[in-house]
Amino acid sequence: MAECATKFAHMLYRGDPSAYIALPLPHGTSTARQLFYANDYWRSLELHKHHSALGVATTLTPAAPVTLVRPQAAARAARFFAEKFPGRSLYAVKANPSPDLIRTLFASGITHFDVASIAEVRLVAETLANADGGQAKLCFMHPVKAEEAIAEAYHVHGVRTFSLDTIDELAKIMRACDNATDLELCVRLRVSSEHSELSLASKFGAELGETRELLMATRQAADALGICFHVGSQAMSPQAYSDAIERVRAAIVDAAVTVDIIDVGGGFPSIYPGMEPVALENYFEAIHRGFESLPVSYSSELWCEPGRALSAEYSSIIVRVERRRGKELYINDGAYGALFDAAHVGWRFPVALLREEDSEEELTGFSFYGPTCDDMDHMVGPFMLPEDVAVGDYIEIGMLGAYGAAMRTGFNGFTSESTIEVEDEPMASLYAEQLPVRRRATVIKLG
Repeated sequence: MAECATKFAHMLYRGDPSAYIALPLPHGTSTARQLFYANDYWRSLELHKHHSALGVATTLTPAAPVTLVRPQAAARAARFFAEKFPGRSLYAVKANPSPDLIRTLFASGITHFDVASIAEVRLVAETLANADGGQAKLCFMHPVKAEEAIAEAYHVHGVRTFSLDTIDELAKIMRACDNATDLELCVRLRVSSEHSELSLASKFGAELGETRELLMATRQAADALGICFHVGSQAMSPQAYSDAIERVRAAIVDAAVTVDIIDVGGGFPSIYPGMEPVALENYFEAIHRGFESLPVSYSSELWCEPGRALSAEYSSIIVRVERRRGKELYINDGAYGALFDAAHVGWRFPVALLREEDSEEELTGFSFYGPTCDDMDHMVGPFMLPEDVAVGDYIEIGMLGAYGAAMRTGFNGFTSESTIEVEDEPMASLYAEQLPVRRRATVIKLG
């Protein structure tokens, strides 16, 4: 049964329409009718192309949310990291596991991938199995893994890089890999998240008092020893990395070990209303300065694990207003769809009213209710829109390539039914020098 489920999931990832023949159908449905259902369902999920978000809304007038993707934006972000980060960039797949996005990033210079589960290992391995430009490198960077997942990653998929933060995890990795001598093992340190919008300081990472024994034991087991950390999501200051690297220095000095890899993790920001970070080059400079000052060997490698920064600009959604109640708009996506962060951590995303004619109304702050029956399906915002927004209007919600698609569920039967590739620019960018103004009064030009 598990083997069938895995095969079915892989068919879905590959985009094989025949996968949908397995969908439940009325008793006695003929083979021809099954094929009709399968192909009809698959067509609803096909990746179509269109010029712009406005064109999608006005031409298609969709009744369900539509996911927009911009491969050109993801490719631009990938080239930026590949060319400017002073080391190796690993894409954190958890931010957006879209096979199309993974292929785009790989083709644009991101050849290493931070995977956090055996499902992500399988996904990336299969997605890039026949990719041009060489073989991708997978790094299993979750500090707590099932022993079976480690064994499959090592023996089946060729994974050689693993992270850990305890002696027990080190022992588990060595057992699962049959005491292999070709492992890159990265010890994760706990560091502060004080400069970041979302903390990752509680769950993982060894404290400084625990690192000496752990680093020494890992050094004995590993072909290459690394130290990694994560400063939290959406780090708003390069100081986050400078402070964390100082903690790395203390751990190295205390353990007196030779370190081959310094992995500064993720946390690189994107751009949202009220969260406009300094240029990413400032982060890179602080990291490079700190790395160069560490007591590591001349041949040591510098890694990072951007997720949000590579994927946020890739995707947005178009929603329709189904009801207005004062300053509250009822829309057809929400907390159980692409807007989990807007509902549960108060994240504000850029929004734009999609109309043929620019609205002359002043912008005002609105909150959103999603389509489910749950009171928690509420996005406080404020989301700035023209005062005359009304039932039937379409709104684009931007910068959802990071975690938007990844967090989507089908709760209450509400989900996005189609994905459309568009050629216009994302609503904000850290990589484009200047974005064209697409709609007056709904997009602020960011320097």
